[in-house]
Amino acid sequence: MSLVNAAPSPEHPETCTGATTADAAAPTAQRGEIAVALPMRHAGVRTTALRYELQGPAGAPVVFLAGGISAHRHASASAAFAEAGWANALVAAGRALDPARHRILAFDYVGADGKLDAPIDTSDQADAIALLLDALEIDRLRAFVGYSYGAMVGLQFAARHPSRLQRLVAVSGAHKPHPYASAWRALQRRAVALGQLQCADAQGLALARQFAMLSYRTPEEFGERFDSVPEIVNGRVRCAAEDYLDAAGAQYVARTPVTAYLRLSESIDLHRIDPAAVAVPVNVVAVEGDRLVPLADSVALVEALHGRGQLRVLRSPYGHDAFLKETDRIDLILAAVLGDTGAQP
Repeated sequence: MSLVNAAPSPEHPETCTGATTADAAAPTAQRGEIAVALPMRHAGVRTTALRYELQGPAGAPVVFLAGGISAHRHASASAAFAEAGWANALVAAGRALDPARHRILAFDYVGADGKLDAPIDTSDQADAIALLLDALEIDRLRAFVGYSYGAMVGLQFAARHPSRLQRLVAVSGAHKPHPYASAWRALQRRAVALGQLQCADAQGLALARQFAMLSYRTPEEFGERFDSVPEIVNGRVRCAAEDYLDAAGAQYVARTPVTAYLRLSESIDLHRIDPAAVAVPVNVVAVEGDRLVPLADSVALVEALHGRGQLRVLRSPYGHDAFLKETDRIDLILAAVLGDTGAQP
């Protein structure tokens, strides 16, 4: 692994700080882009840009935050970047991930811009993070907090770069994908391929996202939200959930390149790691009823960590998406973990 351009490059002047002269102690936020030569497991050495955002006071402990394949570097709103982030309810004042007490680092996944049309392994993402830490002169993370795909990347990082990490929190992610979940994703990718054959890429991607929403949530939630009589519209029957699914598909298409979706979806299915290779403490959070990461897989992961893992189980009608919806409960878990300074790797 090597840096092509080791100096972080701010994208525009206003990215450098969120503080004002009236509040010099306010947490700062900055964005940058670093070009790296990344040796990839299945694609050789590729030059790629790592786009990151770092929020918090200089000198504070650093927590790396990574979400699902739709997550990105903008985790939460700040004075410098006021738009809501994907983890806005978790990275906020008074939360365990308070940017006044921690430096919160996140990045755009390798391949997220759709420019890399090659197989991407979770180990590639982990190595890219190590290169990013080198460029930012960050020796060691206080914690890596990963959700879904981010939990898989976190496990790879813990195995490949243990000296860079004190503790891992892996929420709704395991050491390998479940075959049932892989089958769901395979059908989603076929929906995209069918759309491409019809010169309807957006429609194919929207359909794939709609399939995905059914796997992320639970029958219990749909039963509560959409238990109404279907309507007949233009001579066709339309069920209550279709407006929700249409909106989810349209929102996803608006922000996601097709190639990025396909390659990151594949990356989930390529993921494999030997838990015995993980040498740092791991807090595993599982959701009872998660159809993509069954509780049994999380139990197997903790057992294979041989004393380095602890398991916390949540019950939620939101299934795999619980980490985005059950923010108060997730925050309590993070507070307990980040407040525990006794456990050292």
